[in-house]
Amino acid sequence: MEEARVLQQNLGEPLRPGLTPAELSDVEDQFGFTFSEDHRIFLTAGVPVGDRWPDWRHGDPDQLRKRLDWPVDGVLYDVENNDLWLAEWGNRPRSMCNALAVARRHLATVPQLVPVCGHRYLPAAAGESGYPVLSVYQTDVVYYGWDLRSYLRHEFGGEPLGEQPANVRVVEFWSRFVE
Repeated sequence: MEEARVLQQNLGEPLRPGLTPAELSDVEDQFGFTFSEDHRIFLTAGVPVGDRWPDWRHGDPDQLRKRLDWPVDGVLYDVENNDLWLAEWGNRPRSMCNALAVARRHLATVPQLVPVCGHRYLPAAAGESGYPVLSVYQTDVVYYGWDLRSYLRHEFGGEPLGEQPANVRVVEFWSRFVE
């Protein structure tokens, strides 16, 4: 918790008091995901304020839902506009409507990504930590931190990200798009 507070001092953003366990549970219940353990600790230490940061306490639920849907919507955009089709989805239907329906059905089974800041995401992973922070823009997915700590130090502390460690955790489905 103390390290999270120190990392938050480098954000250059105002902070509100951290979310309580009850508030975190309310968000998870409302939106149907569970924060990863490191994301939970970060939000318990304090809640950054600003347009790029999701306002889990006072934010517009429709806007928060749009941010949660952004990664999947981006994949669907690439299906519709950039000929994306994954082999494990089977043969691509001829009609775009059917192709989107098949893709949507498969995407409903992939890990939920939860916004950290802007279009940087952590996977929802109950009780787990150490997943990489992903920058997600359609299927252009980039590691922005090997974990939440390195992301915050890289994005806000000016530290270089450094070489990819051999033990970087894989985010099912999403890591496939990282080049």
